[in-house]
Amino acid sequence: MREQINQALKEAMKAKDSRKSSTLRLINAAIKDRDIAARSSDNTEGVSDDEILEILSKMVKQRIESAETYKQANRQELVDQELEEIEIIKGFLPRQLDDDESRAAVESVIKETEASGLKDMGRVMGELKARYTGQMDFGKVSSIVKDLLG
Repeated sequence: MREQINQALKEAMKAKDSRKSSTLRLINAAIKDRDIAARSSDNTEGVSDDEILEILSKMVKQRIESAETYKQANRQELVDQELEEIEIIKGFLPRQLDDDESRAAVESVIKETEASGLKDMGRVMGELKARYTGQMDFGKVSSIVKDLLG
């Protein structure tokens, strides 16, 4: 995953694509920050690809929130910038599950874990995160889990 990002950065720099270059540098900085935090807890290898997917998902979510704020402030040029960055970041994420696929995945995990009530929500969410990191919006999925377990 790191190699893909670094290769894309080199290509963006050669193409003089400043938006893509700056976005990819932000991604690398976020990964490096997480690497440093991981080192302090005796992990000398740095973050895994799954953790990189978490970082990228969080970056997309942050940009969506920023775009909404800019839209309310009538700052279209900043909205456009955030949307461009979202597309660049999403290029490294796996395909997102749609609502029906997410619901089916939740139902499957509930059945497999034999979850029977809200007390099992943490276990179900943990299993979903282990299997579908970067493929679903866990904010939306948690409401599906509550609905099905409640």
